[in-house]
Amino acid sequence: MDNYINNRYLNYKPLRGNHIYFIGIGGSGMSALARILVSEGCIVAGSDIRTSPLISSLEKIGVTVNSKQDGSMMPAKTDMVVVSAAIQEDNPELKIARQLGIKVVRYSQMLGSLMQEKRGIAISGTHGKTTTSAMISTILKRAQLDPTYVIGGEVPDIGGNAYLGQGNLFVAEACEYNSSFLDLIPHVGVITNIDEDHLDYYGDIEKIVNAFGDFARLVAKNGLLVVNGNDENIAIAKKKANCAIETYSLTNSSDWYAAKTITAVQGMNKFRVYRRGIYFDDLCLKIPGTHNILNALAAIAVCTFIGVEREAIKAALESFKGAKRRFQIVGVKNDITIIDDYAHHPTEIYVTLRAAREIYPKRRIWCVYQPHQYSRTRHLLKKTTESFYFADKVVLADIYESRDNDFEKTSISALKLYEEICKTGVDIQYCPQLERIVDMLSLNAKPGDVIITMGAGDIGKVAHELTERIGNIRDK
Repeated sequence: MDNYINNRYLNYKPLRGNHIYFIGIGGSGMSALARILVSEGCIVAGSDIRTSPLISSLEKIGVTVNSKQDGSMMPAKTDMVVVSAAIQEDNPELKIARQLGIKVVRYSQMLGSLMQEKRGIAISGTHGKTTTSAMISTILKRAQLDPTYVIGGEVPDIGGNAYLGQGNLFVAEACEYNSSFLDLIPHVGVITNIDEDHLDYYGDIEKIVNAFGDFARLVAKNGLLVVNGNDENIAIAKKKANCAIETYSLTNSSDWYAAKTITAVQGMNKFRVYRRGIYFDDLCLKIPGTHNILNALAAIAVCTFIGVEREAIKAALESFKGAKRRFQIVGVKNDITIIDDYAHHPTEIYVTLRAAREIYPKRRIWCVYQPHQYSRTRHLLKKTTESFYFADKVVLADIYESRDNDFEKTSISALKLYEEICKTGVDIQYCPQLERIVDMLSLNAKPGDVIITMGAGDIGKVAHELTERIGNIRDK
């Protein structure tokens, strides 16, 4: 912990005109940070082995991105290199940067350096970080506070995943992997939940809870920590906090709670909000799922503490359409609804499918799942097999590799996951290649079906290609 405290007071922020090179620039957080530095007047370039819409959007604002990642494309004049958590020490570009004596910083260190210049709002948790960060940023923007924000997903209504505002507020999604969130300097902190994840780094839930406790301790003494009041792991972690704490949940034991929740047309959530037993307001969210009511409560608590008026909070949340790849309806073609979602953890799969079942109670639901990381698949194998209860049919793709070593890649396979899911009685088929999944679904999906692609990799391609394919079939 002491190392992280020391890091907090180091200035990693580059000066205007500096040449900054990002290794792994295509990640959601890295691309957002790169966008901020471009706005700050830095000359930004980078590399990534995979292409994505985020990279395309960076190239449109003048960022040079290459896919070789062998060091040959790194500009001769490079003042600083920023690396994502996924980059290992044997990366050729990182090795060259170190050999040349170029300053190398982690993404989280740079983010923390930028945050210390403003009033930081850091949103952490195993699930719900992106949506909660997007909600808070939307409210603050609606209230004309002109916040800076760095979000782990694109939010079309507020211009994407990053923005350099002129106000004194800085909203950042705080990732727990590699204890990255301990490099941040929050005045306000949020912990949405604490679940088993990133076990390749932490090893067990006890270490995860301990890390979140260290995050809680970072929140300024005159600040606020907002936490899920019904999470047993958070109850342990929050004991380390040195600031005021407010809880939220769906029960009246919390400071903020929602009551009389119902599912309205097309999954809109209507609910009544109370603060310490006193009526706050009635809200209607356009995005589905009980988990999003909880995310909204966290956002309400944070923005009320900041000083945003109740009317502005209500208006912003009721107009909020969500982030991309968070229950995003890609298309409705031939009466087939195609949805794309980032869910890649068993808990996320379960709650997303439950939300889909609430919206479409009598329709056949397909879950097209791409496991993310061999290590996560191995560690959470049993929980994953139990997460498809609300799906009628499951299609399993191959595992999307990320940060995996040779041991992990030989210790588990998608076929093993398929065999374990079969034992639960789920109607599942294994279809490793994404293009084959598109072919299969275009032949077998019927009017009235709901198809949800899930995963943190490139499974979203299936949703978009299938929408186009079905649309072309109908148009003929």
